[in-house]
Amino acid sequence: MIRRIKYIFLLLLVVSVYDSHAQNSQVMYHMNLPQRHFLNPALRSTNSVYIGLPVISGINLNINNNFINFSDVFMNSGDSVISILHPGYELGDFIKKIKDVNAIEPQVMLQLFGLGFSAGGDLYVFLDINERVEANIALPGDILRLGFLGNEQFVGNKMDLSSLRSDVMWYHEAGLGFSKNITDRLRIGVKGKMLMGIATVSVDNRSLGVTVNEDYTHIFDADLTVNLSAPATAYMNAENTIDSVVFDDSAFDETSGIIDYFLKTGNKGLGLDIGAEYTFSDRLRASASITDLGFIKWKRDITNLKAESRFEFSGLDMLEVYNGTITFDSLANEMLDSLSNSFSVARDNTPFTTYLPFGVSVGGSYNLTKNFSVGVLSYTRFIGKQVKEALTLSTNVNLGNALSTTLAYTAANHRYDNLGLGLSLRGGWFQFYFLADRIPVTWNTLKSSDFETPKPVSALFGENAIPLPSSWNTIHFRFGLNLVFGNNVKKKADKPMVVVQQELEEK
Repeated sequence: MIRRIKYIFLLLLVVSVYDSHAQNSQVMYHMNLPQRHFLNPALRSTNSVYIGLPVISGINLNINNNFINFSDVFMNSGDSVISILHPGYELGDFIKKIKDVNAIEPQVMLQLFGLGFSAGGDLYVFLDINERVEANIALPGDILRLGFLGNEQFVGNKMDLSSLRSDVMWYHEAGLGFSKNITDRLRIGVKGKMLMGIATVSVDNRSLGVTVNEDYTHIFDADLTVNLSAPATAYMNAENTIDSVVFDDSAFDETSGIIDYFLKTGNKGLGLDIGAEYTFSDRLRASASITDLGFIKWKRDITNLKAESRFEFSGLDMLEVYNGTITFDSLANEMLDSLSNSFSVARDNTPFTTYLPFGVSVGGSYNLTKNFSVGVLSYTRFIGKQVKEALTLSTNVNLGNALSTTLAYTAANHRYDNLGLGLSLRGGWFQFYFLADRIPVTWNTLKSSDFETPKPVSALFGENAIPLPSSWNTIHFRFGLNLVFGNNVKKKADKPMVVVQQELEEK
């Protein structure tokens, strides 16, 4: 397994070149989609009833980093392409991109079931059952610089690594909510959620510092705990440090065991979404929401790994790999041995709590015509001590219940060249939609004799070439198929009274 670490490392770099700041696409905020209540529970589509079938009603993917682009992982070298792990790779440009805190945040959400319906008057009720996997990993810039630049420039210095963070959660989410007009102009929405944790790895970093010695060994001053809730057992050696961690698959030997593990988790939590929409006129609307306020209390299969001491680490120096002094496998073995000897296993198996990253949305739209509008949306995500902001400007076309489309521009994650596109089509009872955020607009070309380029691509980029986005650290897409019934867009009873009065005056 260790011999494959270099390939895993490269894969992580490739996967983590994407970024998103929201669990759900900002593109759909101003579209006529039932799923827009994920961003603000006060928002609803014009359908009287919608049903989201298992999985196909919503597949949502975000993968995140804030410091490296896809084109930073590979580069042209003569007539071949080399990766960041190759000795000939120029590290200078990559090192400049490293930030003080470097975040990696992959997220996946599957909508297992959805239901929304009008319940008389202007009351709208909705239910969602989702499967979610989220990871929030923060790497201090100094630990990356140390790894890639080597020890020499850090000798005698102590680095503060207290920003190191890692939270990986897999959980079920079942939510029930409603939205309703409180006044003629104000509509509110609330969604309560029950959370059931499947597995997690969470790092509680109270303090962490590292000093590089003259002999290039590292002294760590650590006060941190790695909390696990997973079918895994950590075994100790005579020195009370970790000897091995073994995955226990006995819970999955029988169908009943699998069902019990995924449905009777014992790890329970609560969540809340709240939102509001205010209608100034038939042309101008504003809205705001707070989503994903919540926590999970983990009690099942608990393991607490603690490092509360001063210990010596054999060293982390990728330059030795680049120079050919040692192999990547040897360096990985030394790192794992040092780390395993630095943690002890707590005997009390203490339950712990993790909190969801939450988001704040503030948006507005202005109707230029009956079917054409412009919109703005600010989305701020709070992840521990980190705050991330994305601003989206959009043009939106909503032709009743038949067609809804959006073209959006997003400034986020220090990038200002991101486009987004949303399209929704309805035919009878079926509504298909596809959303993509932050589509790259500038591209680079990698050339190698090993590439067999399809004719359409070679016509644009040349033979033996593949195009790569030049500054792509963002991707987010969502697609699905809803069953929808009815259309309230023409019913004046569902419009704010001020809009009805204005329409009567115009007549």
